[in-house]
Amino acid sequence: MFIAMNRFKVRPGFEEEFERVWRERDSHLHQVPGFIEFHLLRGPAADDYTLYASHTVWASREAFEAWTHSEAFRAAHRNAGANRHIYLEGPSFEGFDAVQRMGRESARTKPV
Repeated sequence: MFIAMNRFKVRPGFEEEFERVWRERDSHLHQVPGFIEFHLLRGPAADDYTLYASHTVWASREAFEAWTHSEAFRAAHRNAGANRHIYLEGPSFEGFDAVQRMGRESARTKPV
């Protein structure tokens, strides 16, 4: 399993617009092999921004990387520059390979 995260610093007063843009966009993820789930997370607010993170779960790093080279990726990001006024700065990417997993069904942790 691979988790891809982007952190966004959203200018004060633009939080609702940022969330609307994400809610209304066609991510094309539903048609991508290896995609598992997506979350948009709202974090703490500072004086000059509110922190957000997009969080996608993939079957593997290879599935994520294949998506970044796909037409679905290009289509999902086609209008990304149109909303620059919302952001304090560009997104910050972080990628993680899962090394351990724990679910409700088991109190034990399992290697991934």
